Amino acid sequence: MDKRLLDILCCPVSKTPVRLMGELPLKVLNDAIRAGDIVTVSGTSVHEPLTEALITTDQKVIYRVQDGIPVMLPEEGIGTTQMSDFPRTS
Repeated sequence: MDKRLLDILCCPVSKTPVRLMGELPLKVLNDAIRAGDIVTVSGTSVHEPLTEALITTDQKVIYRVQDGIPVMLPEEGIGTTQMSDFPRTS
């Protein structure tokens, strides 16, 4: 993803900056998706694992990246509190 684009993106709700999600958090998320445990903010079940995602710097919300395009719709966000084993980094 273009660094300039990443520098200007933020969560549409909280205005918290976002960054690319690392390999381990993405694996944990995808494992939870495969288990059928993940829903979006709007309550829609997520069925397809993600190949790339953005996460807010406070690590509360994940936004998928589809075909290189960030999907920054508030209702499409995925709350990290759904995953008790979600890795938190400082």
